[in-house]
Amino acid sequence: MEKIEREKHTIDAEDKSLGILAVTVALLLRGKNKPDFAAYKDIGDFVLVENIKKIKFTGKKLKQKVYYHHSGYLGGLKQKPMAELFEQHPGEVLRKAVWGMMPKNRLRSEQIKRLTVK
Repeated sequence: MEKIEREKHTIDAEDKSLGILAVTVALLLRGKNKPDFAAYKDIGDFVLVENIKKIKFTGKKLKQKVYYHHSGYLGGLKQKPMAELFEQHPGEVLRKAVWGMMPKNRLRSEQIKRLTVK
């Protein structure tokens, strides 16, 4: 078994669009920038995103986008607008965007752990 060399990438989120930033982070977390990339390997790097409060939102996302989750009980559908979530936890908006771009398999939860948002 070969040792995986993981690099540390620091990305400044100031004046960057949420979607473009999320794509960049997802590619680095998966390791698609490396020559020995394979979909079943977990060879991604560590990613630190700074200045998340200065991120740019295009269109009317802050007012119109709503995040949903369900408690598991009857009538347990909860919703939170993007503006409210960004005000309380700015990094969670980026984390949810990256989470949706990762492959839906067992590697996703392992790869998202290498994302740090400040």
